[in-house]
Amino acid sequence: MVAKRVSPIEDSYRYCEEMIKRNSKSFYFAFKQLSKEKANAVFAIYTFCRKADDSVDENNTKVSQKVSLDQLEAELRLFEQGKEIDHPMWLALRDVFNRYNMDIAPFYDQLKGQRMDIDFKKPKTLLELENYSYYVAGTVGLMLLPIIAEDSTLDLREQSISLGIAMQITNILRDIGEDYSRKNRIYLPESLLKSELYSEYDLKNAKINIQFIRIWELLAHRAEELYDHFYESIFYFDEDSRFQVLLAARIYRGILNTIRKNDYDCFHTRNFVSPLEMKKIHQATCYDMKGQVSS
Repeated sequence: MVAKRVSPIEDSYRYCEEMIKRNSKSFYFAFKQLSKEKANAVFAIYTFCRKADDSVDENNTKVSQKVSLDQLEAELRLFEQGKEIDHPMWLALRDVFNRYNMDIAPFYDQLKGQRMDIDFKKPKTLLELENYSYYVAGTVGLMLLPIIAEDSTLDLREQSISLGIAMQITNILRDIGEDYSRKNRIYLPESLLKSELYSEYDLKNAKINIQFIRIWELLAHRAEELYDHFYESIFYFDEDSRFQVLLAARIYRGILNTIRKNDYDCFHTRNFVSPLEMKKIHQATCYDMKGQVSS
């Protein structure tokens, strides 16, 4: 029996699917339920964002980080000119751009966000944190928008950015200990640390006290406000995409409740939504989508 031949584009999408499957089980769980064409498009976009992130996180010096990011930006410029290199990610993205009304600008903004990590400066205020979060995560919402809201009659850019920022704040609250110990980065706004008299020494010693919890909860409540803002417009997204997007948002939001259940330990505990909890969120989302979506 002759094996079925796989086309170059199918092979490229498989590469992207393996990338998201290996690096983000929660996103993969949600978005694999899209139609094959839309799921493939999401996987390709995820792969670009993953490579942008890895350009910084997998290099140990500023020089090597900038070289890696410069290379990715050069490849993006070639892609913009229709001269992309022969690589599975770029081949997949070309197919995505051919199929959907894509905007190249958020891809460049994503790289700008990664450069902000190379020359990292602790945010002074919540506004500065949200500005940073737009570049590294709000941009992802804008990249996905032409795929998941292709037929929408409403401009959903603000809602998509809100979801991305909410997810980034969730990331920050989950990774407080790792960001400090491994990357020497403090994403908690300086104004909040000062107002609660919570010092870098406290952070270094993984001190979880009432001051830390107040800082954490203030940021968590802001993320939850942004999730809620996104939820309000869920029925304006494409009918074949809204369930999957809502599921992804709810699973990610679930990380916040996991941290609460683990007594706010963002230093020694790996906080994630378990497969069992994902199934519960899936069931609840199925129920809600039959009627009024609740937050």
